[in-house]
Amino acid sequence: MKWIVACDRRGGIGKDGKLLVRLPSDMKYFREQTLGKTVIMGRATLESFPGGKPLPKRRNIVLSSRLPESSSYEVCRSVEQLLEMVKEENPDDLFVIGGGQIYRLLLPYCDEALITEIDEIFPSDTSVPLLSSDAEWKCVSKSSPVSENGVTYTFTVYRRIGA
Repeated sequence: MKWIVACDRRGGIGKDGKLLVRLPSDMKYFREQTLGKTVIMGRATLESFPGGKPLPKRRNIVLSSRLPESSSYEVCRSVEQLLEMVKEENPDDLFVIGGGQIYRLLLPYCDEALITEIDEIFPSDTSVPLLSSDAEWKCVSKSSPVSENGVTYTFTVYRRIGA
C-alpha cells in the first residue's frame, strides 16, 4: 500500500476541507499515479471532491463508520475489513489519498509514500506526519524543484526501510 499526498514543510495538507494550494502539475501526477488503481480515503475526502462523487476510472474505497453504502464507491467500516477487501490486489495498486486521520491510520500498512513536498508553510487544520524526519523511512528519489502558481515543490518518494 502507498501514500500519495501533497504537504507543506510542517506536514499541512488542507484547511476547511480544501487543499492548501492548487498545483496543476501535482494534480496531473496524482492522476497518472492512481488511474486504474484503488484509492482509499475517508468520508471527508470523498465529500471534498466535485459533487462529492468518487474519482473516475479508479476503485474507490471509503473507510467510514457512518457513510451510507453506495453503488458508486465501496464502504468499509474498519481497517480489518479494508485489508480483507484488498487482500487479492497488488499492494502497489493501493493508494491512500486522505485525509489526515486515514493517512495516520494506514501508515503502518504502507511501504512507500509519494509525497509532493511544498517548500512553504500554509495555514492548515489537517496534517500528516513528516516522513523526512522518521527513522523508519528513507527518501529514494526526489525531483528537481518545480515552480507553479508562485509555489516551489518537489516530487519525492519515500520507502520504508527494510520493505
